[in-house]
Amino acid sequence: MISRSRRNVLKLALLAGAAPMVGGFARQAFAADRPYAPAATDWRKFETRTVVTLPDGQGPAQVWLPVPSVESDYQRGLQNSWTGNATAAELVTDEATGAKFLRATFENGGAPHIELVSSFETRNRTIDWLRKSDVSEDPMVLEAALKPSTYKPLDGVVAETAKKITAGAATDVDKVKAIYAWIVSNCHRNMDVPGCGPGDNVATLTTAGLGGKCADLNGLFVGLARASGVPARDVFGVRVAPSAFGYKQLGANNAVITGAQHCRAEVWLSGYGWVAMDPADVLKVMRAESETWIKDPSDPLVAQVNNALFGNWEGNWVAYNTAEDLALPGRASTLPFLMYPQATIGGKDVNELDAKAFTYEITSTEV
Repeated sequence: MISRSRRNVLKLALLAGAAPMVGGFARQAFAADRPYAPAATDWRKFETRTVVTLPDGQGPAQVWLPVPSVESDYQRGLQNSWTGNATAAELVTDEATGAKFLRATFENGGAPHIELVSSFETRNRTIDWLRKSDVSEDPMVLEAALKPSTYKPLDGVVAETAKKITAGAATDVDKVKAIYAWIVSNCHRNMDVPGCGPGDNVATLTTAGLGGKCADLNGLFVGLARASGVPARDVFGVRVAPSAFGYKQLGANNAVITGAQHCRAEVWLSGYGWVAMDPADVLKVMRAESETWIKDPSDPLVAQVNNALFGNWEGNWVAYNTAEDLALPGRASTLPFLMYPQATIGGKDVNELDAKAFTYEITSTEV
């Protein structure tokens, strides 16, 4: 619960243009045409430990565990190591998407058990909207970020919605601003959706009534951007530390991060490169940060987050990959994304969100 006194402090800071620094994120008034960029921070080193134990005596099993695959100016991987009773285990890189994961197979009976330790460094990701630079990207990467996927078709209701939202937008930046604002103003976080949601754009726009979790909401942002001709992609990962904002909903608030998976988004903008976006976290603050569901993005509790997450990320999260429609070796069905541990037992897929069928724990430590 957010106290009235804290609300008043935030309101005063916004109205007075005060800018005290909190973990690299300044709180200040935001000009309507000039989103605020938080200050860069030093690298922070983390270690995550994923422990998976499957039921005994139910046939051969396989496990796939995502590992940090993204190397960038906001993240760098260090090492991965594992132990357990697997018949074989290896680190695999998917050629089509670059996603990395540990694949372990169990053929010898007994309770399958695997423990993966990944270390990496992260820091805040920031942008200065007043400074452009001569940036470039592999044309094939940009082409991939404009293609449809199973859950992000670029025709039908997705194309129609994108056209309405971006009508009159003169530049890609204008299009992205319009889509981001539309998501925050029209969509909502549905607390009843399991996990991070399926990420089905058509369902979010129709049967789900514009509600969902991060894979649905940021996934819709990505789909609408692609349908508008702006390269965009989801970035799938997990929160590893509390938020320096002071918002409980924007961080992992204890060492156990088993349910802290979070999907972010990014768009490619000429003069800026890949730019961070996270309208889903704005909606999370609106829905869950206080006892009252806040439905106005201009509310003082929400406004600073709404502005800050247009172009910036906090470095309390690690990116696994940007893969969609991922074919895991040895698994019959294709995954829409890889953000959770995956397993099969006796050739049958295990529901990664079924705690009774699939026991695992993920913990995080700042080194």
